[in-house]
Amino acid sequence: MTERTGPTRYEIELGGHASERALRPVIDEFTVEMTEAGTTRLVGHVRDSSHLNGLLAHYTSLNIEVVALRRLDQHTSAPSQPEIPNPNLEGEQS
Repeated sequence: MTERTGPTRYEIELGGHASERALRPVIDEFTVEMTEAGTTRLVGHVRDSSHLNGLLAHYTSLNIEVVALRRLDQHTSAPSQPEIPNPNLEGEQS
């Protein structure tokens, strides 16, 4: 497994429109978009795996569903790898 150095851009999509409390850890570092699909899309740089795990733990502790997590190309908003379908979400995606 290759270890990345430096921050990596991620997109985190949360179920529902997130509250101010839920966004507090990322509000200064991420762009936040409330989508028409009723989700909250966060895009920003994650310092390392510890930072990412902390963000995911924060949303889990607030019982907020993480709908999608994508590592993005550093210069665009395109995923750096094709999204892998989650079989646990089958039938729930639109």
